[in-house]
Amino acid sequence: MYKVFYFLIWLIAWLPLRVLYIFSDIFYLIIYYVVGYRKKVARRNIEKSFPEKSKKELRKIERRFFRYFCDLFIETFYEIHMSEKEVLRRIDFGNIEPILEQLSKGKSVLAMTSHYGNWEWGSALSLLLPRESPLYGIYKKLNNKKFDQLMINLRSIFKGKTIETHNLFRTMVKMRKEGEIGVFGMISDQSPWVGNVNQWLKLLHQDTPVLDGTEQLAKKFDYPVVYIHIDRVKRGYYKCECIPIALEPKLTTELEITKKYFEILEHKIQAAPEFWLWTHNRWKHSHLKK
Repeated sequence: MYKVFYFLIWLIAWLPLRVLYIFSDIFYLIIYYVVGYRKKVARRNIEKSFPEKSKKELRKIERRFFRYFCDLFIETFYEIHMSEKEVLRRIDFGNIEPILEQLSKGKSVLAMTSHYGNWEWGSALSLLLPRESPLYGIYKKLNNKKFDQLMINLRSIFKGKTIETHNLFRTMVKMRKEGEIGVFGMISDQSPWVGNVNQWLKLLHQDTPVLDGTEQLAKKFDYPVVYIHIDRVKRGYYKCECIPIALEPKLTTELEITKKYFEILEHKIQAAPEFWLWTHNRWKHSHLKK
């Protein structure tokens, strides 16, 4: 079944993106109006995040999100045959100087990002980095081994590498001993496993359990931290913004890095909420706050 699915995706992905967007428009009508895929979760998240908005405004955000969600699905698999030239035409990485400057000093960089815009295409950042210091995408292993390998392959197309979360610390120690550096890409707006909920912050009016692992690693290794924001310019085109969070992490106070990350993220979501992943049940453990 997987091989059939992959072959169909591989075949369809040869179509021009403008044609694939026609499929996206059809999928949107089915997913939103017929299937209702995770609509209740998305609606609840949006309503709680914007209590000041009218029902009409909330539904507009909801519809725009699901329309973009279908585009994102199409764009992710389109990447299978995407050339380096095309991806760099479709995503403007703009000001990555803060990253290049730290790498030139012999320092690895922790790049915090989020489920906003097309984070999968963001792996193309590795094309603009020195060969000896590539982008390492940090990911959580999927239960389905074949789909897990598919996502690893997609994230490695543009010369990037991947590290499974449980191997991250061990890999960072090994790289430091061997004098290797790189950029570690962390999607930091995920919900922690309930047993690892230690820190809570306010995000979009809600008590939110947060992952502070990036901050801990930054202080442990004294690696600078930046925020990578990928904003949609128009259909099929994006602009990347690199925002320094802590260039000297050991001088920061407790949770300062994590708080700044969530402050930036909240500001970006409020500016264009339809491009954040609302179908993820981020607030399911909020009632466990101590």
